[in-house]
Amino acid sequence: MREQLLGMTTPVLAAAFAAVFFALWWRAGLGKHVLAFGVSFACAAIAFLATHLLPTGSIYTFHLTHAFYALSTATMVWGMCSRVGRPAYLGVQVSIYGTAALLLSVAVMTSQDAGPRLLIVNTAYGAMFLVGMVSLMGAPRRHVLDTLILVIAATNVADFMIRPMLQLLAEGAIPVAEYRQSIYYSVINLVLSIKALSLAIVLVVACAHELMTAMRERSDRDALTGLRNRRAFETDIAGPLMLAQQTGVPVSLVIADIDHFKQVNDIWGHQAGDQAIAEFGQLIGSMTREQDIAGRVGGEEFCVLVWDCPGEAAEKLAERIRSRFAQHLVPAIGESVRLAASFGVAHLREGESYERLFARADAALYRAKQNGRNRVEGDRRNEGEPAVRPAIGTRVAA
Repeated sequence: MREQLLGMTTPVLAAAFAAVFFALWWRAGLGKHVLAFGVSFACAAIAFLATHLLPTGSIYTFHLTHAFYALSTATMVWGMCSRVGRPAYLGVQVSIYGTAALLLSVAVMTSQDAGPRLLIVNTAYGAMFLVGMVSLMGAPRRHVLDTLILVIAATNVADFMIRPMLQLLAEGAIPVAEYRQSIYYSVINLVLSIKALSLAIVLVVACAHELMTAMRERSDRDALTGLRNRRAFETDIAGPLMLAQQTGVPVSLVIADIDHFKQVNDIWGHQAGDQAIAEFGQLIGSMTREQDIAGRVGGEEFCVLVWDCPGEAAEKLAERIRSRFAQHLVPAIGESVRLAASFGVAHLREGESYERLFARADAALYRAKQNGRNRVEGDRRNEGEPAVRPAIGTRVAA
């Protein structure tokens, strides 16, 4: 009776955790790595049940449980690595499983001692976690949870590779028929339950952190363009502006505004205007770098903080965006009309506040509007000198 209750503890825990991760993936919309965690715990539950219920003397029991334990380990390693964008080296994992399965076949046919079988499969699981641990070490650890997951991977490597050997040396031979009555079986169930509980808690907390981060990011994003809204933009640029002042990294601010936008709404309607805003924002997002910060700060007004980029280079970036948008087709407006945008660019000066930087870029944008629109103006030039020659022959909404 004691063995029955002890043997059911771990599979019940694993099944419960699998249900939690499946729910987080399905209902919360988290990534595929969360689904992998659920599959891993589900496979572990099946393996635990098979170990506990199937006859230990059967030639197939160790092979079946090894297959599900290995699948559980591989999907867990894949989930851990996928979460941080690292490769799981599934080909190596399959090779480890295949080698262990071959050695297990030999052990099953040549001996009724469970010891060699346990050493083979546990070493394989430790090797699979080792592959994952090495891959995880190459990922940046942005949060304490990343470090905890790496520590858990390392703990599994040590547990699978060292514990079975020490315990079997202490206990001696274990006849296959007496495996469930052995001290090893009692200890392994306790260890696996503790490991499953610890791993699940850390991963659930990591998933909760991802969910909160995703919710916060969604609240910081403009619904039409996917760029930052004004509040998020001004919050996110505070740190880079301070760092630029401290280190002397050149930083520029680009302000863009769609020309004659009120007429777009009046002639084609607000739905067409929304489509124009959405496509202009997506164009800006696709043409800026990861280290740049872009946002929609008004109705048809956008800002980009261009990192490590002096004023002249930022003006060239603005000109590329201007030129691309001037050729862009907005389906809701039709094929015969192209919209245009004006840009103002200012380079951060020593000791300058964001408010002053924005005011200079905004003044440059105003000059672009005054000088004919569909152009780029930089504040480093004289007011009457155009930064970039306006495009010729582009029909715009008037």
